[in-house]
Amino acid sequence: MRSLPQADPGMPDVRGPLRYLWWNARRQLPSLLGGIGFATVWWLVQALVPAVIGKGVDAVTAEDARALVLWSLALLGLGLVQAYTGIMRHRLAVYNWLAAAYRTVQVTARQAARLGATLPKRLSTGEVVSVGNSDIAHIGNSMDILLRGTGSVVAIVTVTVILISTSLPLGLMVLVGVPLMAVAVGPLLRPLHRRQKAQRDLTGELSTRAADIVAGLRVLRGIGGERVFADRYREESQRVRHAGVSVAGVESLLEGAQILLPGVLIAAVTGVGASFAIGGQISTGQLVAFYGYAVFLIGPMRTLTEAADKLTKGHVAARRVVRILAMEPEVSGGTGTSGGGVLRDTFSGVTLQPGTLTAVAAAAPEDAIAIADRLGRYTAGDVTFGAADLAELPIEEVRSRILVADNGARLFTGRLRDELDVRGEASDDEVRAALRAACAEDIVEALPDGLEARVAEGGREFSGGQQQRLRLARALVADPEVLILVEPTSAVDAHSEARIADRLTGARAGRTTLVCTTSPLVLDRTDHVIYVEDGRVLAEGTHRELLESSPAYAATVTRGED
Repeated sequence: MRSLPQADPGMPDVRGPLRYLWWNARRQLPSLLGGIGFATVWWLVQALVPAVIGKGVDAVTAEDARALVLWSLALLGLGLVQAYTGIMRHRLAVYNWLAAAYRTVQVTARQAARLGATLPKRLSTGEVVSVGNSDIAHIGNSMDILLRGTGSVVAIVTVTVILISTSLPLGLMVLVGVPLMAVAVGPLLRPLHRRQKAQRDLTGELSTRAADIVAGLRVLRGIGGERVFADRYREESQRVRHAGVSVAGVESLLEGAQILLPGVLIAAVTGVGASFAIGGQISTGQLVAFYGYAVFLIGPMRTLTEAADKLTKGHVAARRVVRILAMEPEVSGGTGTSGGGVLRDTFSGVTLQPGTLTAVAAAAPEDAIAIADRLGRYTAGDVTFGAADLAELPIEEVRSRILVADNGARLFTGRLRDELDVRGEASDDEVRAALRAACAEDIVEALPDGLEARVAEGGREFSGGQQQRLRLARALVADPEVLILVEPTSAVDAHSEARIADRLTGARAGRTTLVCTTSPLVLDRTDHVIYVEDGRVLAEGTHRELLESSPAYAATVTRGED
């Protein structure tokens, strides 16, 4: 099997699900056309088999041994061609399925990386997960069915022509009967489409609920809310089940129509053909051929109804994918450059001097988060970096030079060392220095394999404080030009917090660092403290100076205590 094609550099036309499916088809046009060719020949060979068998029966009736041998050899040849084309058709069908499905994964993953922080604000986790769970299968199926569906149309036309040339009444029965069956199935497609969409929406919501419960299971058990959320999950899962049963009801009618309608046509063609054979209008071999054609037509016609079902599901799935691809990031970059220097948020007045350890203490935590997001270019704002506007710099450059590390960052599955050194450029000494600065050496020492240990999904084997220290170590290993830490010690004990505050100064010496916190232990060890109230700078100075000069600051960091 050939290797799967890489995702194209350009984004697909996302004006609609049909355009997305067409874009996918164009990306794999050679293999798609090749598969259609093999599928067409495969069906045509099968369509010719009844005719050859009929000729063989006539040869037996006429006691013509030479003709019987010739038609037997022809049947053998058709069997060999059918075997070869069937293998190639299936091979290319699988290839096209995989190509369409995993191209969808590639473009969706690229778009997710492009959207960054915008994606979780617009879509739930379950909605995104469902693309990889089910939507890619439906999109792959829609490409797969094009092969057999196109070939089945050609086969039906061929059989109809053969029947008309042999017996006009029988040919007209097939010619009229097939479109009638397609019309009869049509009314089932719209409710099927609607119910599949409803089931898909409910499945996405259920996936989101499951992700929330798994992520917060420890907290739920602590507050006794495990049973409450389990009951909610059970209720939602039952709604998904009922939606699935509703879809299955329409699909069962569709499946039944695939058997009933062709069966009626076969019975009619066979009955009329038998009467013609008795009347001497057709030979015995032609009657056998007509019956063979009638039975053969079940396959192509079932394929057509299957195509209608899979294309409908593919359309629903493509709509979900298009919804993601149509999104635009909340912020975009330019083509400018910056030599670095002072980083300033004009709206709040927060200014970070190069090479200093600065702290922002906000009366409302959300104000500090908003400032960090603007300084890191995660939300739009009037921010300057040296002499340049931050909005004029390419997003890639901003991300490489300014790192915002908050408690929403995740630990991923894999080797712990790779988790800490995500770029793979740090030495062992640098990793150990970052672990020491984050007061996380004891975490690694307690693991049997140390830095070679495997981290479980979301780092669930670590406590909240341990996860926070490991995230801090990861940020320090990255060693960005500007590091913005949002409440980096909120989940650790006071002793560890004091040590982290002491070591952070040395670890970030000569680098610009901002810590958003209201912890007196951390604030007392920074070079400069900025107090923010209602989103604006209210006071500046050292921690001890502000305790004396700003009652609002003192009340915030001491929480009203003396």
